[in-house]
Amino acid sequence: MTCPFCTLPRERLVFESELAFVIRDGYPVSPGHMLVIPRRHVASFFDTTSEEQASLLRLLNLARIEIAQQFRPAGFNVGINDGAAAGQTVAHLHIHLIPRYEGDRDDPRGGVRWVLPEKAAYWPRD
Repeated sequence: MTCPFCTLPRERLVFESELAFVIRDGYPVSPGHMLVIPRRHVASFFDTTSEEQASLLRLLNLARIEIAQQFRPAGFNVGINDGAAAGQTVAHLHIHLIPRYEGDRDDPRGGVRWVLPEKAAYWPRD
């Protein structure tokens, strides 16, 4: 099967470096949702080089600035699904930068912990 991130047309790229690039998510969770992706086909963040990691983080920051200016979110979730058990559906590392907006969820506490809903609410109940 062909990797969708290895065959992207250049016009999809929002930002790029020698080692990584940024695209708008094709199935956005919220307005402005972007993905930061290494150029090298590698499935796990933990298999990237320190140079790739630095490039990914630089582009993550550029994407955050772009989203903040364009959409004015109230916050962000940054996430990586690393491995099938973690929900990874494309075996090419991609970092989600998901803008969050006031009122997009009744109670946003717990953030990324909601991947396992029964474990998300760890704070005392009101």
